[in-house]
Amino acid sequence: MTMTTPSQFSPDHPVPTHQRIFGARDLFSLWFSLGIGLMVLQVGAMLAPGLGLASAVLAIALGTGVGVLLLGAAGVIGSDTGLSAMGTLKLSLGSHGARLPAVLNLLQLVGWGAFEIIVMRDAASLLGARAFGEGSAWNSPMLWTLCFGALATLLAVSGPLAFVRKVLRAWGIWVLLGACLWLTWNLFAKADLAELWGRAGDGSMSLAVGFDIVIAMPLSWLPLIADYSRFARNGKHVFGGTVLGYFIGNTWLMSLGVAYTLAFAASGEVNALLLALAGAGMGIPLLLILLDESEKAFADIHSAAVSTGVLVPVKVEHLALGIGVLCTLIALLAPLAQYENFLLLIGSVFAPLFGVVLMDHYVIRRRRLPAQVGGLHWQALVAWFAGVGAYHLIAANAPELGATLPALLLAGVLHGLLSFSRGRETVQA
Repeated sequence: MTMTTPSQFSPDHPVPTHQRIFGARDLFSLWFSLGIGLMVLQVGAMLAPGLGLASAVLAIALGTGVGVLLLGAAGVIGSDTGLSAMGTLKLSLGSHGARLPAVLNLLQLVGWGAFEIIVMRDAASLLGARAFGEGSAWNSPMLWTLCFGALATLLAVSGPLAFVRKVLRAWGIWVLLGACLWLTWNLFAKADLAELWGRAGDGSMSLAVGFDIVIAMPLSWLPLIADYSRFARNGKHVFGGTVLGYFIGNTWLMSLGVAYTLAFAASGEVNALLLALAGAGMGIPLLLILLDESEKAFADIHSAAVSTGVLVPVKVEHLALGIGVLCTLIALLAPLAQYENFLLLIGSVFAPLFGVVLMDHYVIRRRRLPAQVGGLHWQALVAWFAGVGAYHLIAANAPELGATLPALLLAGVLHGLLSFSRGRETVQA
């Protein structure tokens, strides 16, 4: 089981030129798809009561816009270096310094992978009960957990190259576009959008907090994006495809989540929103989005395997199989709702971390490779920990400001001040 020859997905081996086949269309398809999902709709439902439609759409556009620019910039690091997301961290934090984020990333991705399987299971059970009755086998949570767990694991073992080219780009993108257009048409046909637009929210959420919730969605992909962009032909394809794809997909579907909640699911309950969506087009658009959700579980499992590959010398494909089984077991056995705060806590470390990484790559090293990678780059670690501390201070004492972006910017600036001299010690990538 140990790695005799490096896997093409090995985190520390740059992807050779002949395997860098992703163009802008591939990356647009991938990130449009990743910007769509049941959890995106549910975030829209969270924003709806407090902000109302107009303010929620503004928060969605601003949060996604800023977040996706940072996401695209992180993606370019993958194409510049050919390394995985955790592999690129060694350039900024040192080979030993990158171990801690790799462990944290593994923990969060196993959790989110299981969470995605649970989200899919619940939606599929609801659709099964609606179509075939409560007592039907199609309403079995265990059946759907095993089905979606197996599908996500199979996709993760096959890897991103096969999935993007053979599924997403060939036909998946058109299926998703059709589902989004169908849900949009249904909304315009059945809801009074002018009235909804003019109706203010109840004020229980500020625009800044809404922005912070929204920006967390694209930024949650920061520890993963280089695992896919490393297969791109160049940075322009990565940046353009990622920014456009994710912005359009995420903004569109999250706004639909807000509008459907206000128009058809005023109680704000998740199941109320799912039932409203299930009523559009005989539930077919929801079913198509549900199938797309398996891609997020695939991304979580594949990237968890790549992160683990930084820690142990085992082929990524073998690790993906083991992690897929683990995620499925957790989804079957664990009451995961209680772990959501833990997952969000872990997630809070990655925004400041990538403030450090972006500053290091673009400003300090100017997109060049370091001449040598030390075991520990203390300046980067100090800046990162300071950013995490700032995040929790702001979240606790001034939540109305939003903590994510200030923590990222602070960590980046501090790293720049502490380690500018490293910028001279570089070689051409």
